[in-house]
Amino acid sequence: MDLEKPPTGDVWRTAHARERAGEGCVTVAIRLPVRIVALVLVVPVRMAWDALMVAGRFLGRTVFRPFGRALGWLARAVFVWPFVGLWRYVVVPLAKAAGWLGLMLVVRPARWAYRWVLTPVGHALAWCWTRLVVPVGDALWAAGAWLARYLVVRPLRWVYRWVLTPVGHALAWRGRGVAWCVRTVVAGIAWAVDRTVRVLLVWPALALWRWVLAPVGRVLAVIGREVGDALGHAWRIAGRISLAVGRFLGTLLRWIFVEPVRWAYRTVLTPVGHVVRDAVLRPVAAAARGTGRAVRQAFASARESVRQVRADVRRALFGAPPPAPPARPVRRPVDRREPSGAEARTLDRSTTALTKD
Repeated sequence: MDLEKPPTGDVWRTAHARERAGEGCVTVAIRLPVRIVALVLVVPVRMAWDALMVAGRFLGRTVFRPFGRALGWLARAVFVWPFVGLWRYVVVPLAKAAGWLGLMLVVRPARWAYRWVLTPVGHALAWCWTRLVVPVGDALWAAGAWLARYLVVRPLRWVYRWVLTPVGHALAWRGRGVAWCVRTVVAGIAWAVDRTVRVLLVWPALALWRWVLAPVGRVLAVIGREVGDALGHAWRIAGRISLAVGRFLGTLLRWIFVEPVRWAYRTVLTPVGHVVRDAVLRPVAAAARGTGRAVRQAFASARESVRQVRADVRRALFGAPPPAPPARPVRRPVDRREPSGAEARTLDRSTTALTKD
């Protein structure tokens, strides 16, 4: 019984068959019980995991996401917008004012001092350096070099050649002999220590690894691989089972709650609502509209009456207003250009219509 559904592909089938062909009886005997136990143990965990995932998605969609948006808006209103206003309306104007003051009080005076004070002084110092200090320094350097060459360098060279070199050669010959003796003694001690460590530690450890640890490790690796494969297969199969259970519960919930509510809304509430709308709401709305129209007409008539009375009173007290002067006709420039194609077609249609009338 193989609980794994092999994927399609001839290359994978060939490799899988070769791997299964090389397995031993211990692997085959371990695989099926381990997978059954893993399936029994993993199914509740997978169903609980799927239930938590569904609950988490629902909470994230209905609770956490709106709460996060509200919290983000609150954070922007409390932390971001005040600092933006402070930066825009306080820090930037103050920085511009400080920059202008620095330019007027520091940069321009420093530029003037550099141009009219420090530059001439620097030119004078450079002239003194090139005309006075450099020649004197060159003369002193030449004299000091000559004295150092004949009073220090040549005596030291004579001492190095005729005293230190012979003494160094003698000491080097003696040092090479001593180094050969020490190297020989150290090599013998290292060879003895190497043999001792190899016999007492390395060979027993190598035998323990080769004949004990390696076989036990292979067995444990087979068991671990089978347990891992069994857990993977059990997790996938538990996912299928959890999906089927979830669909069954969803269908049961729909037939117990959703479909009765939908049937009641469609067959009871909707006709009742239509009857209420046609028999009660629409007449009430029509009566309300008629009442509003009558009230508006009454207010319009009252306003017109008040306006007429006010005009009569003004005419009786101050007389009739003088007549307005006649408006002068506005002369429009005559367009003497040739009409375009669309304008010509429009004029033709107008002329045809006038002729027919």
